[in-house]
Amino acid sequence: MAQVASSQQFPFVWEGTDKKGKRIKGKMLAVSEAAVKADLRRQGVLAKSVRKEVQLFKSNKKVDAADIALFARQLATMLQAGIPMVQCFDIIGNGHEKPSMQKLVLAIKSDIESGTSLHEALGKHPLYFDDLFVNLVEAGEQAGALETLLDKVATYKEKTEALKKKIKKALFYPAAVLAVAVIVTIILLVFVIPQFESLFKGFGADLPAFTQMVINMSKFVQAKGVFLGLVVGGVGYAFFYFKKRSRPMRRTLDRMLLKAPVVGPIMEKAAIARYARTLATMFAAGVPLVEALTSVAGATGNIVFEEATLKIRDEVSTGQRLQRSMESTDLFPNMVIQMIAVGEESGSLDAMAGKVADFYEADVDAAVDAMSSLLEPLIMAILGVLVGGLVIAMYLPIFKLGAVV
Repeated sequence: MAQVASSQQFPFVWEGTDKKGKRIKGKMLAVSEAAVKADLRRQGVLAKSVRKEVQLFKSNKKVDAADIALFARQLATMLQAGIPMVQCFDIIGNGHEKPSMQKLVLAIKSDIESGTSLHEALGKHPLYFDDLFVNLVEAGEQAGALETLLDKVATYKEKTEALKKKIKKALFYPAAVLAVAVIVTIILLVFVIPQFESLFKGFGADLPAFTQMVINMSKFVQAKGVFLGLVVGGVGYAFFYFKKRSRPMRRTLDRMLLKAPVVGPIMEKAAIARYARTLATMFAAGVPLVEALTSVAGATGNIVFEEATLKIRDEVSTGQRLQRSMESTDLFPNMVIQMIAVGEESGSLDAMAGKVADFYEADVDAAVDAMSSLLEPLIMAILGVLVGGLVIAMYLPIFKLGAVV
């Protein structure tokens, strides 16, 4: 029983002095205060105070991709400045506002202090550090160029996150406006239309067809609204449940998304940009092409491109040129294939793939801005038709009554 309890680690805050008498402080994950003091003694630090960290306002925010990108950039910058790795983790952990990120950084620090290599310590947390991240760090450790490789990882993470945020931002606005339009429409149908209906009953005349249709719709929503809400919620839950677990379903959805008007070309360009950026980063790190293509496949963000990349990898492993393998998929534009061909022939595949990534990332930015400009008036028109149509339907009988009088 005691053995189980002792395996649980807690965050401790400590203060002390180093061998030169300089006052220092930091955080550490440990099972007890005694373990913290013993660990500090091994580091040549005389502990003055050690206490368990108490957080009055706990944040339940999970570690996200932006946190990992920032972590990579901070670690790369500090290592390039000559700061020891353990101290880097202390600074990053103490400076982060998310307790979940602090815990992750301190856990990695504890592993490194126990003699584990950085890539092995990161590999223990696959939810946050993917194969690409771990492989690049391992390549950097083996080549003695960890700072350079971490800088490449940070740049890669920053660019891919910027691309994702740009696309999400473009899709969020129309989705939010449509959601508001649906909510306003439901409120009008449930609470406002019935008031007009009771008013119209005293007119003693037939209502316009459009008004009668809206009133019938209001009655239907009032009678079946809860059932409809449960059905829509159930369908939505089932959709996302099976989307996560069913690869054929995701393949069909991704294929449909690539063929969708307006959004399709943007998603295709984004997948090509991620393909090229990952390939450039991996190849520049000295990772063999066949091994690099495995990571590239997982980074494209689209199953159609992922399966095509795995097919390319299999063909390249048998001696086929990358250019020919990409050509056979019918997914990549001619410009991309030709630039990759030039890169293969000149021995600068990483540089050419990087230029492809730069071009398509800029192209996605321009396409997203254009889509936003196109969608704004379209969304406002839809909102006007939904809400304005209901208002007009309610005022038609009043206009009709005024004409009779």
